[in-house]
Amino acid sequence: MFSYEKKLQYPVKIDKCNPRLASIIISQYGGPDGELGASLRYLSQRYSMPFDELKGLLTDIGTEELGHLEMVGAIIHQLTRNLKDSQIQDSAFAPYFVDHTAGVYPTAASGAPWNAFSMQVKGDPITDLSEDLAAEEAFNYR
Repeated sequence: MFSYEKKLQYPVKIDKCNPRLASIIISQYGGPDGELGASLRYLSQRYSMPFDELKGLLTDIGTEELGHLEMVGAIIHQLTRNLKDSQIQDSAFAPYFVDHTAGVYPTAASGAPWNAFSMQVKGDPITDLSEDLAAEEAFNYR
């Protein structure tokens, strides 16, 4: 059970539309190493963790990742609300807009929709934690 506080941990206030930037940031929402996959990875791996302290830690991290998902979603929404036709037509956001308009949909910047193939849950604590490290480390090389 989760307790939800109806405010972002870090408020997002973007006034200027920028669909080109949104078309890149969307990958952090639903791309292969995005927040949606991270939250589901941790929240799923906790069930096979044999140590209660680490099970609790995986739950805490998964919940924190859901908060990140919410912040990234707010960023994308604010970057794409009030778009003008010319901003849609002249940007990398146009293909996304055709399918989702200004809705926040979990997809990679390439346009591939999120799917569970981008994450692993093996049931072995060492394997699962190694996968977590690899997924988190992916952002340090970009």
